[in-house]
Amino acid sequence: MPKTRRQAYDAAYKLAAIDLAVEKGNRAAAQQIGVNESMIRRWRKQRGELVKCKKSTKAFRGCKARWPQLENEMEDWVNTQRADGRGVSTVQLRLKARTIATRLKIDDFKGGQSWCCRFLRRKGLSLRARTTLCQQLPPDFQEKMMSFRNYAQEQVAENLIGPQNIINMDEVPLTFH
Repeated sequence: MPKTRRQAYDAAYKLAAIDLAVEKGNRAAAQQIGVNESMIRRWRKQRGELVKCKKSTKAFRGCKARWPQLENEMEDWVNTQRADGRGVSTVQLRLKARTIATRLKIDDFKGGQSWCCRFLRRKGLSLRARTTLCQQLPPDFQEKMMSFRNYAQEQVAENLIGPQNIINMDEVPLTFH
């Protein structure tokens, strides 16, 4: 049997498949549209939720959080850390999750690396490298800038440098022969 790539179906497609299954039966509808019969059965169970959701979304994919209260608190903690300008690592996430799980009396929570990755994906978060904000300008930068501009203009006038001889170089050569 050849391997097939998994498909994602939007809510409108699933509702149309449900209507076809009601009319012809699960097996006949599955054969007609080319999906597994178990998918039709699952979609029929989800009919109420499918009707309420937006029709263009790929509805009800992925696993739901096993501990939603824990993950909501973790998301709030990550956002406050980032608002304060602090980076968050996976080790910090896992340690904080374990302390929150202990406080919430969740006994079977391990907080492994795979949970951390799934948590980040579910909440739309990412680990990013911490960067510095920017290089601070000296307090007298306006004065220094004007001084350099005047110096450059004097050199151009003194050495009779024309516009065709002015170029922009990003790198300074190591030797000046």
